[in-house]
Amino acid sequence: MADAIARASAHEGRFLNDEGITLVRAEPATRLSLRAPKAAVKSLSKALGLDLPQRPKTSTVKDGRAALWLGPDEWLVIDENEADLLGASAATKAFHSAVDVSHRNTAVLVSSSRAEAVLNAGCPQDLSPDAFPVGACSRTVFGKAEIILWRTEGDAFRVECWRSFSDYVFMLLEAAARDR
Repeated sequence: MADAIARASAHEGRFLNDEGITLVRAEPATRLSLRAPKAAVKSLSKALGLDLPQRPKTSTVKDGRAALWLGPDEWLVIDENEADLLGASAATKAFHSAVDVSHRNTAVLVSSSRAEAVLNAGCPQDLSPDAFPVGACSRTVFGKAEIILWRTEGDAFRVECWRSFSDYVFMLLEAAARDR
């Protein structure tokens, strides 16, 4: 198809680097919604090239690929190199469900010493380092939107949300950043 239509990236050109906070759209990534019983975890981990975390609110990262624990049998796998996660998961015969959600989701990166306060303007989760350390992740809400929140560094978070809610989430983050 010579005249393919390019998909516009959510938050294209939007960022905030002001008031001691940085909001920027995450680069495109491949995302896989993965469900599997405990018996399939070892095989899927091998196929995906990283250990699927087994403890609540934890993540694993290897070579630009991350697996976020969302439930006893559920993970969100994100690959920043846009690898074929669906193909990788299909390499195992273990029982599982894998759905590519790359076009459904987008992400905003929130960073600075004020990141916790800005996120807590719309998220009820305790984001203190003791309760939500580096590597912690959780499905939660921000305002009225469901998000997946992942603490990537001491003062940095990745906010995954559905593309259809992304403008709302970004505008709420901007408002919270400007409200001192």
